[in-house]
Amino acid sequence: MENNEYFDQYIVYDGQYDEGAGELPYPAYLMDVPQNVHTWGTLSYNKRQKCFVIKGDSAVCQMAKLLFPGCEGRTRDTARFPASRRVVGNLNWLMLRYPLEINPKDRQIWFEMLEKARDLAVKREQAIAYPLSAQPDSMDFLGELRPFQKEGTGFLIQNERGLLADEMGLGKTVQALAALSVMKAFPAIIVAPPHLTRNWQKEIKRFLRIDGREPVIHEIKGLSPYELPKADVYIVHYLLLRKWKQSLPKYRFKCCVFDEIQELRHAGTEKYSAASLLSGSCDNAFGLSGTPIYNRGGEIWNVINILEFHALGDWESFSRQWCYGYGNNIVAKPEELGDYLRREGLILRRTKEEVLPQLPPKRRLVQEIDFSLSIYKKFMSGTKNLLLRLTGEELSNSDRALLIEQISQQDRQATGLAKAQYVCAYVSALLEAGERVLLFAHHHAVMDEYRKQLKPYKPVFITGRETTAQKDQAVEAFMNGKSDVCCISLRAAAGLNLQRASCVVFGELDWSPAVHSQAEDRAHRMGQEDSVLCYYLVSPEGSDSDMQDALGLKTSQFTLLMGDRVRTQEEILQNSKQAKDYLDSIVARLSKNAGD
Repeated sequence: MENNEYFDQYIVYDGQYDEGAGELPYPAYLMDVPQNVHTWGTLSYNKRQKCFVIKGDSAVCQMAKLLFPGCEGRTRDTARFPASRRVVGNLNWLMLRYPLEINPKDRQIWFEMLEKARDLAVKREQAIAYPLSAQPDSMDFLGELRPFQKEGTGFLIQNERGLLADEMGLGKTVQALAALSVMKAFPAIIVAPPHLTRNWQKEIKRFLRIDGREPVIHEIKGLSPYELPKADVYIVHYLLLRKWKQSLPKYRFKCCVFDEIQELRHAGTEKYSAASLLSGSCDNAFGLSGTPIYNRGGEIWNVINILEFHALGDWESFSRQWCYGYGNNIVAKPEELGDYLRREGLILRRTKEEVLPQLPPKRRLVQEIDFSLSIYKKFMSGTKNLLLRLTGEELSNSDRALLIEQISQQDRQATGLAKAQYVCAYVSALLEAGERVLLFAHHHAVMDEYRKQLKPYKPVFITGRETTAQKDQAVEAFMNGKSDVCCISLRAAAGLNLQRASCVVFGELDWSPAVHSQAEDRAHRMGQEDSVLCYYLVSPEGSDSDMQDALGLKTSQFTLLMGDRVRTQEEILQNSKQAKDYLDSIVARLSKNAGD
């Protein structure tokens, strides 16, 4: 098969595959249409509308409109088909029964699209007969995938346009990057929510190599389109799509990845239209989401339609056939629709329960999120006087230590407040995905901000300001399912048993690894059978960078054992030294900034 030469080099087939047997033949309905026979009309291609048009006998047009969802034509002698791989395959089947004369100037595009339809059909047969798993070449991809992640990578490679709907925490980002690496689908473009663009940059740099070098990344910024510089991967957030609607498709990216594609579950907006045009201009399109729909099953049509136009027919025919009537978006038989989507290679979903044996009991991920510099500067405005005192006065060791601690606290609080809106956006996504979240922070002002922004989710709080009765009520509300998010002070976590939680989020950091480990264990306790995912949300500026160094945090893993074993006296002393070094580094950084 053309364009599939990477299969033999990188793909491992699960099950038996006889390489000497040759390619799988494509189905009979995709055979060549007979020549020199009676034709029932003509077939032409409308370039502007990107559709094939039948003009001919009423019989063939009537049959087309009866059989194929999305086939249009107001007159009895005209039928229009969107030019997608799946629709072209169906159209070829129709032409075996009702041969059509292909317009000479459109023959090339017809046969190109027919080859794509054949390629899709063969891949679907391969996917069913020979489930694939893929591990990119170690020269191009700096990571080792778990078995289920190799299967997810193989799914994306095989289908070229599909939705990876694994539960949150199973590594959809790394699977998408692995697929890009295997397919060498560069330049690629990533469309993501604003609070995740930084994390994509980190993960791309961490995992991908292109011809032995670090990939060139360009983040698209601003509402006014400009000529994009040369890069391997482009990143744009959803809020910019509408203004770049006409510009981005012109670049003909090899692959488009829509992260958190549920952002496009509602059609009819400029954002949706721009995403559709972008996807249609790319050779491949992947959607990533643990929650592709929120409330109504019909939303899946909008999502799939972005990835492959009219793969489920047009909206009218989809809602009439799959839902409770024309225009209704409640799916009548969701299990049947789910089976169809999986069988057609349009969706792959795995849950934590399904892959639990492959997961460690606790997984720790450090994810960089956005940061409001204006908020940070606002809450750091009083620090300059403290720095002047520190450098301009004769101070005793104890007074100096107290002053440094005060500066540190202001820096940490300002950092927590500057990223609070982005922490809450991340937690909201987890909650929408059905996760039960423990959210840890240090400062009361930061917790108060969480209270305001997470109000729709009815959060409960354990901050050290509550009475014993109030604390017990918060624990009971979380454990009994009255709330799915419990916000806890980092140093008020001792003795809590909150094993209902499925993930732990650190909105602020503490300099002591043992404090984080104790917080993690509020969820990972006796009675917790799931694999607990612990997110450390860090900002690119403020105190987080210094604290990551003090903790030994790296981009997506810990280099320390995070208190998972009893620490030696030497390690305790080392932690004390790290704390002192951390405070000194904060003072040095702030002093430099104040002098700039």
